[in-house]
Amino acid sequence: MKIIGMLGGMSWESTQSYYRAVNEGVREALGGLHSAKVILYSVDFAEIEEMQHKGDWDKTAAMLTDAACSVERAGADFLIICTNTMHIVAPKIEEALSIPLLHIADATADALKNDGINRVGLLGTRFTMEQPFYRSRLEEKFKIEVVVPSQKERRIVHDIIYRELCLGKIREESKDSFRKIITALEKQGAEAVILGCTEIALLIKQEDTGVPLYDTTAIHAKKAVEMALK
Repeated sequence: MKIIGMLGGMSWESTQSYYRAVNEGVREALGGLHSAKVILYSVDFAEIEEMQHKGDWDKTAAMLTDAACSVERAGADFLIICTNTMHIVAPKIEEALSIPLLHIADATADALKNDGINRVGLLGTRFTMEQPFYRSRLEEKFKIEVVVPSQKERRIVHDIIYRELCLGKIREESKDSFRKIITALEKQGAEAVILGCTEIALLIKQEDTGVPLYDTTAIHAKKAVEMALK
């Protein structure tokens, strides 16, 4: 079994979902008392969040690259970044590593293509919804058309993520807001919706909507298990 390197803490609420998912995946595959071999570096999210909202991506990249290199030196065979948003600096992290980086957008795109989805809605932080690092990868590398909510709806999604979900707060009113936004994406022609922030799956589940949802945390973790067991 390969050792999974995990760069987490962004936020720790979603990182614990990753940790559970990879361990459950290995146990399901191998049975008995088997669990995943993991090296986890968990950052202080307050520092990352401050740099995100200042737009200081170079400093963020440097911090996360140092953390990723620590994971590699500790013996990881490959790395996953346990957050969608911080894949904005994935190219710089990847350049510094000699081990593979399993990109969350690639794992998600594979799942979408396998299901025949060609037009998808994207929910996430405003960085993920508005900047090209995620959307362009889906559109250019995988030929999947991406639609995003309106500017007002993007602000609502972003605020719920940072003011509630990253703090472990789950509110029914926020779930209702997400349902409405998902319905609006469906009206734009989205055949499915990507939960493109690892915290969103803490709030909204498949049973909350008739639109197919793609939980990037679950998809990424499943792909990491497959890679570890090859």
